[in-house]
Amino acid sequence: MFTANISSKPPQRNDLPEDLFSAIEELKKELNAVILAHYYQENDIQDIADYIGDSLGLSQQAASTTADVILFAGVHFMAETAKILNPNKLVLLPDLEAGCSLADSCPPDKFRAFKAQYPDHIVISYINCTAEIKALSDIICTSSNAVSIVNQIPENQPIIFAPDKNLGRYVIEQTGRDMVLWDGSCIVHETFSEKKIVQLKIQHPQAQILAHPECETSVLRHADYIGSTTALLKYSQQSSKTEFIIATEPGIIHQMEKNNPEKTFIPAPPKSNCACNECPYMRLNTLEKVYLALKNKTPEIIIPEATRVKALKPIQKMLVMS
Repeated sequence: MFTANISSKPPQRNDLPEDLFSAIEELKKELNAVILAHYYQENDIQDIADYIGDSLGLSQQAASTTADVILFAGVHFMAETAKILNPNKLVLLPDLEAGCSLADSCPPDKFRAFKAQYPDHIVISYINCTAEIKALSDIICTSSNAVSIVNQIPENQPIIFAPDKNLGRYVIEQTGRDMVLWDGSCIVHETFSEKKIVQLKIQHPQAQILAHPECETSVLRHADYIGSTTALLKYSQQSSKTEFIIATEPGIIHQMEKNNPEKTFIPAPPKSNCACNECPYMRLNTLEKVYLALKNKTPEIIIPEATRVKALKPIQKMLVMS
């Protein structure tokens, strides 16, 4: 199991060029590299990325890229997915400590034992899991396609859904399927305060609440719209409303504001007086680390071939079913 250490130190400025944006562009050309970035990355990284998206879109881009080098500005399981799909390409992650609390909540040995209790069930795993969990799964899904994929499974086929219990509950509600859920969750999406969101709504009565399905049920019941990061972004663009409360990692607000400068976006508050609505793992990646990763061609994502081959099959099923 990959475990992140969020105390990773930034590189020293004297090791870096003055214009990081230009230096990164030069390295990309030199290496025939592509930068894939998640919406939860810091603003500068989003601005230099070749593609910005959610887990489904990033997986599709990783599967189709012709680049020789993939720099994945996201977290460890995302870069692993890119490597699973591209075994012969160099896949870089700016900071190897950029892990995921949800992925860490599902240790492979414990999940293997859990799975053995339900031998007649197929396993649908949310893409926010390690390569080892993917290798134990039958189909991978994302928040964009989880409902659609479960709806494609015959009704008489029992299902284990892992690792996110909140997304699992949402899928059960949307599909009517009685799935067995692994008890995992994301520290960011579980930190939003229902009480504070209601108070915020009182202060901004015209604002719509947009929420990611990884949020707890108590938050989702107040949402005007529930969807993946890409779906939330599209909704905010197409809606005639001009004010939104955003219940997901606030990195997405950068794209929302770029696409809709006349609209107001308010990050949903956490339960405590902290920046806990920001993912500490996503924020380990910085523009400086992106430059150094391309310059030094490290840190590289390496996956044992046996694990990669097993993990590839459920990802391919997801891409076909999507």
